[in-house]
Amino acid sequence: MKDRSACAENVAEVLAGDHGAKVPYPIGLQEVEVLRVVPVGAALLRITFGGPDIAQFHSYVPDEHVRLIFPGEDGVLRLPRRAGMGLEWGSDPRPVSREYSVRRHSVEDGELDIDFVIHPGGLASEWAGSVTPGTTMYIAGPPGGVVIPDSYDDYLLAGDITALPAMARWLERMPRDTTGWAFIEVAGPEEEIPLDPPAGVTVRWLHRGELEPGTSDFLERAVREVEVPAGRRVYAWAAGEAGCLRGVRKFIRKDLGIGPEDSLIAGYWKRGVTDFDQED
Repeated sequence: MKDRSACAENVAEVLAGDHGAKVPYPIGLQEVEVLRVVPVGAALLRITFGGPDIAQFHSYVPDEHVRLIFPGEDGVLRLPRRAGMGLEWGSDPRPVSREYSVRRHSVEDGELDIDFVIHPGGLASEWAGSVTPGTTMYIAGPPGGVVIPDSYDDYLLAGDITALPAMARWLERMPRDTTGWAFIEVAGPEEEIPLDPPAGVTVRWLHRGELEPGTSDFLERAVREVEVPAGRRVYAWAAGEAGCLRGVRKFIRKDLGIGPEDSLIAGYWKRGVTDFDQED
């Protein structure tokens, strides 16, 4: 496909460069079917989607997001309209959707994996906890991906359980000689999952215990222990609860001196706010 070839070329151009950059994709709307539902650790539920539309899905890098579309409060499923290379979402009323990271995409298998954090009161979480194989779902996106070259000396990753799917995908796709640090906050060892990082990337699990999600400073304290040798270029990526990232952002920007072209800090969620998403 012409669109796929053009996207791949744009991705390759950034990969060959010196800095990370977001590459836009044609935004699709896929009708998919639930194939499998499998627990991953104590806090994640992996849903595998399939169907012919998976072949039209664009996926090139670990940091990609899609929107799952749900019926509104009145039970009516409203879908965005295709508009050129994008989607028109309307506003009267707007389709109900929730954003999630792509965990795995396989054109060969015709499958797409998304890991859901299971928690009470969440629209998507409650759907994931009760859905059965054969259920139809509509998925929009991804609108693009942040492409990170392999040319940095070190990589610093930090996030809570909501960032774990993207971090796991990134770690397993890194060149095996990559070096750096990965800090992951979870409730306890029961929420840890198997990872496949390069030998040179130190992975540290941070257990917050009885503290509520989005209330600890564990990520900030862990990141502040990082010491970067003089002269080494670092790419920093952090995601999770927006408030908990303030101190992380300050350390990355001011103490490590890493600017926006060499980092991405994304608030995936915010306590008390529905469907929050804010990139730095």
